[in-house]
Amino acid sequence: MADLVLDPATTALVAIDLQNAVVAMATEPRLPGVVVHNTVRLADALRAKGGTVVWVRVASAPDGRDMLKPLTDAPSPWSGARPAGWAELVAELGVQPHDHVLTKKQWGAFYGTDLDLQLRRRGITTIVLTGIATCMGVESTARSAFEHGYQQVFVEDAMASRTAAEHGHTIGHIFPRLGRVRSTADVLAALADIR
Repeated sequence: MADLVLDPATTALVAIDLQNAVVAMATEPRLPGVVVHNTVRLADALRAKGGTVVWVRVASAPDGRDMLKPLTDAPSPWSGARPAGWAELVAELGVQPHDHVLTKKQWGAFYGTDLDLQLRRRGITTIVLTGIATCMGVESTARSAFEHGYQQVFVEDAMASRTAAEHGHTIGHIFPRLGRVRSTADVLAALADIR
C-alpha cells in the first residue's frame, strides 16, 4: 500500500448522510457515533490545513413527490411520514459557515446537485469520502466521482452500513477499484505531514 499524500488545497472531505434519521439507524461494523466522531476529526484536520468540507444530506419536499419511487423487492426505509428534523445534519458535526452543505434527492451526491460544480470551482481534484451507508449513498457517490475523474480516498472506519457484510463487500471489492481505502489515522497522518 502506497503512502498517502494529500494536498489540502485540492482535497475535499465529502461526508454522506450524517443526518438525524440516518445516524439513528442501527449500523455495522461500527456504530453511527463512531462514524460521526471519525468524520469530525477528519473535517477539523482538513479545515486546519485550508481544505474543503462538504456535508451531504438527503431530503425531500414535505409531500415526498420529488423522491424516487421505483418498484423494488426491498422497501425503502424512508417511505411514509418523516419525523420533524429527520434531514438535519447531526449537531456533533459542528458544521462551519464556510463548509458547503448540499441536499440530494437520491443515493448519490452528484446527480441532480451542484456538487461537481462546487468542487471544480474550488479546484478540488481529490475527495475523501465518509458516511452512512457505505454500500448505498457512499458507494453511489464514489462511482459517480470516479466517472467524473476525481481521485478518491475511502475512510473505512468513518463508514458503516446496515450489515457488516454489505460494508465489507463495498470496502473489499468495489472501493479498491475506484480509489484508495485508508483509515482515519492514515488520513490524519497524511494531513499532519503537511507544513
